[in-house]
Amino acid sequence: MISEQSDTDHLPRRRQAMRAALAAALPLALPSLAHGRAPAPLVVGGLPVTCNLTLPVTCMAKAASLRQGGGQPVGFEYSKYSGWAEIKESLMTGRIQAAYMLAPLVMDLVDHRIPLKVVSLGHRSGAVIMVHTNSAYRKFSDLRGKLIAIPSRFAVDYLFLRKMLASAGMTAKDVEIIEMPPPDMPAALYTRTIDAYCTGEPFGAAAQRAGYARPLAMTRDQWRNYICCVLTVREDLIRDHRPLVQDLVNHVQAAGRWLDAGAANREKAVQIAAGRSFFNQNPKILRFVMDNPEDRVTYGDLRMLRAEFDDLMKLSLEARTLKRPIAFERYVDESFVKNLKPVAIPL
Repeated sequence: MISEQSDTDHLPRRRQAMRAALAAALPLALPSLAHGRAPAPLVVGGLPVTCNLTLPVTCMAKAASLRQGGGQPVGFEYSKYSGWAEIKESLMTGRIQAAYMLAPLVMDLVDHRIPLKVVSLGHRSGAVIMVHTNSAYRKFSDLRGKLIAIPSRFAVDYLFLRKMLASAGMTAKDVEIIEMPPPDMPAALYTRTIDAYCTGEPFGAAAQRAGYARPLAMTRDQWRNYICCVLTVREDLIRDHRPLVQDLVNHVQAAGRWLDAGAANREKAVQIAAGRSFFNQNPKILRFVMDNPEDRVTYGDLRMLRAEFDDLMKLSLEARTLKRPIAFERYVDESFVKNLKPVAIPL
């Protein structure tokens, strides 16, 4: 026979269970309080592209600040991905809580109720449309019927291509478009597997520096307020760790201003990004991007302007990569940029 017990009798065991659950969760939620260890860094996903260059600078600057014993105690760790699909999957499942993402892709994910927010820009400009040096293509009408590679239908590179085709009185139906990982594009152009490609740097510069490709168009000339990669975080990170998100945005914005402050800073950024912990690329190629010309990619103006996002959404709707308009407030959180605090970039 089982004896009956009152709710009062169960209270001590409930409290013990709650304490045990809290103790188990504590090392995950608040690593700085667990066993006296330093806090685990916030992992931020990105691609090895110069549009993401503010991220390696941010990670190294924050590490230097931590060594000096100042600011928020949590560092930032770069996690290299090979493509946007992998970053998207990691953000959707919560394997990472922050990443540089394609702006139209964030809009689409939010439309599908994935809890994400854009909290900062990462760069401006930086996309190119490349053709073979020995090709006869001098204007966009010459590309009629030709095969052109893009990274993704959600990439703003694709919208750039559409804008340039429109300037020649053409549409995407007048060319053949395929999706291809940007690292594969230079070789595909070299072997004449494709006729042109549109992507972010340094994959245009790599082929140009090697001598077998030339730019047919660059965003620096054709679309000065071009934005593509944006710093995106999960809403639960904002809810649970707002000061950490603010610190990340502070550093990204400061890194952008630092990068555009002079050639010496850009050279330091090249050396950082070329390392194995970050892009693992030839520094000569990254340096070529920084110097040919100097505003091939820019970082100093990282304002989030509603009109620019609205324009990006309009172009995405026309391209049918978005099915419907998404309210600006649903996918952008401006509060962190509005509350920026100056931080040092001690590199």
